[in-house]
Amino acid sequence: MEIHSDDPILATDALTRKYGELTAVRALSIALRPGEVFGLLGPNGAGKTTVIKMLTTLLPPTSGSANVAGFDIVRQPGRVRRVIGYVPQLLSADGGLSARENLLLFARLYDIPRAEREPRIRDALAFMDLEEVQERLVRTYSGGMIRRLEIGQSMLHRPRLLFLDEPTVGLDPVARHAVWERIGKVRQEYGTTILLTTHYMDEAEHLCDRVAFMNLGEVTAIGTPAELKGSIGTGGATLDDVFEHYTGGMPEEGGTFGDTVRTRRNARRLG
Repeated sequence: MEIHSDDPILATDALTRKYGELTAVRALSIALRPGEVFGLLGPNGAGKTTVIKMLTTLLPPTSGSANVAGFDIVRQPGRVRRVIGYVPQLLSADGGLSARENLLLFARLYDIPRAEREPRIRDALAFMDLEEVQERLVRTYSGGMIRRLEIGQSMLHRPRLLFLDEPTVGLDPVARHAVWERIGKVRQEYGTTILLTTHYMDEAEHLCDRVAFMNLGEVTAIGTPAELKGSIGTGGATLDDVFEHYTGGMPEEGGTFGDTVRTRRNARRLG
């Protein structure tokens, strides 16, 4: 399918996912412009990860539709996977392998031609500033180094759209800013469109051109950070204020016992 530069790189139409009587995502309709960084924000249980799982073809929608680069997520999942990258919340790098070995494994999984693997691995190591530690086992890496490696893995096949599910969860401020820098470079140097989820409002404001707030499976507001801060009619409003206005709670208030266990588990594995 021919895709024009002004066409959305991702578009959903009433995308819905139900689990029995529970509607996890209800009638999601969004469109992402090529090259933008788009944030999906909301409390735990809002439906953000379910959205990403549907858009990455890991979970079928109950109803509605979505396409990525013109490919339907249900009818053409193989084509969709070829044009996306995905960094999940859970660990995707093998701690028992070195960075180079992890990248080689992903190059094979992505079916990158043999002649192109070594140049792309070298580029990824340089781009993510991991050249000096490329032979060390990943289990010895800091959390920020692991995240940079995982982003490098996801970019080996040059995806047009990159999904980042809470890319800096559990990282200290220095590591978070290092990951921010690499995300910005991915967008700038490769022209990659990025959809990310985060609970950090400063992260969303720093990285995102537009954000959408979700609550109870529905989008409650969408726009640029500046537009949304202006929309609540409070002088000097912050994105935290916008979060509270459109979701009914502050970012740190959401979540269950299970969410807390997951977050702390992620924090431990990221050092």
